[in-house]
Amino acid sequence: MSKTNASRNWIDILIELVEVFFKSSRQSKRGRTWNQHVVPYEEGWAVRREGNKRVTSKHRRQDTAINKAKRLARKYKADVIIHRKDGTIRDRIDFSS
Repeated sequence: MSKTNASRNWIDILIELVEVFFKSSRQSKRGRTWNQHVVPYEEGWAVRREGNKRVTSKHRRQDTAINKAKRLARKYKADVIIHRKDGTIRDRIDFSS
């Protein structure tokens, strides 16, 4: 193997390592999202932050849960994901801009 090929391989490896490092650092800064889900809960509805097991708030009616989720999503520039009674997604409202 010539010296130019060996040095080229090291450069390729170094570039790949740097790309992996920067890609992983960008992902860790993103962290968790603030998206708010309106989900069926017991006899009513709940607002739950994406990724959380615990609910943020419980409501008897879906429209009050949606209003609460909208307030939170506006505050944190996130989305509201509204689910149907069967758990499927009905609508998504974007407050990220």
